[in-house]
Amino acid sequence: MRAFTCEHCGQLLFFENSLCLRCGASLGFVPSRRALMVPDRHPEMHLEPCGNQAVAACNWMLEPDSVPWGGAQPTLCRSCGLTRTRPADFATDDLAQFAVAERAKRRLLFGLLDLGLPIGDDLRFDLLSSRNEPVTIGHDGGVITIDLAESDDARRELRRTQLEEPYRTMLGHFRHEIGHYYWPILVVAQARLERARELFGDERLDYDEARERHYSDPRRPPADWAQRHVSAYATMHPYEDWAETFAHYLHIRDTLQTAGAFGIVVAVPGDGSLISTPGPDAGAHPFQKLLADWLPLTYALNAVNRSMGRDDLYPFTLAPTVIDKLSFVHDRVQAGKAGVAA
Repeated sequence: MRAFTCEHCGQLLFFENSLCLRCGASLGFVPSRRALMVPDRHPEMHLEPCGNQAVAACNWMLEPDSVPWGGAQPTLCRSCGLTRTRPADFATDDLAQFAVAERAKRRLLFGLLDLGLPIGDDLRFDLLSSRNEPVTIGHDGGVITIDLAESDDARRELRRTQLEEPYRTMLGHFRHEIGHYYWPILVVAQARLERARELFGDERLDYDEARERHYSDPRRPPADWAQRHVSAYATMHPYEDWAETFAHYLHIRDTLQTAGAFGIVVAVPGDGSLISTPGPDAGAHPFQKLLADWLPLTYALNAVNRSMGRDDLYPFTLAPTVIDKLSFVHDRVQAGKAGVAA
């Protein structure tokens, strides 16, 4: 994530801000500029607030001259317009969870825009709550389904513990499912299936059988899963391995960009070297360069978390095989920029 400042007074802002706390200026995120702007300073752009400003705390702006993704309603921003199903206006508790999910979705979409990845007209989101009906988080033909109940910290933490996961967040769900969306775009359409099969396995394996085996076989996941996969869930099926790796790549890119935007420099204890985290142009580097910046940053962040009495902020180990998979994702993302829809 980039760093933002108020163009009126220079105050540091966060991506979710709709108001400058120093000068009181109204703010809005303008997707075409990937910037937080003060609409009153740009009357020529005819910027209007999203119709979900109240119900979803959305701070994105409507841009009359931009083409909405997926034929969004004229009163909704490009992010909110991608949501096909949401809670009813009278469902107060569900709407609170809906706002949390939409906030994570906006951060996801910012990252995709910043990476230059195409966002097609087929992409849609169904944001449903398992408080009312069974909901399965997943992707099917461009439609991503998210369980709004995952926005509840206590429930999500319980589920994370039950599944023995080191990490589980609403943003993580979005990043994983968007990985499924990009499989046909970045792998199949780019004629890279053979290399993907070498790394992740044959995606033609029966998915339902693999899922049943993953959850019913006491030998699953294998004890040495971390030598080949970024997570235990990634061992279930090659599709899930790709999606987990893709999500992890987005974690790395977004965190590195944030660190670079704030000018974070890591002094490596022992050899005295300095690691300056990259900025928005990190994609121009090979993945090994990003990794050389990433690992010292994670060591420092984990040490800071431990000093606060918390678990590691980055509870992962990247084995050589996992690094090869991440490098493949990096290369596919760079190649996918040719089809960018700004």
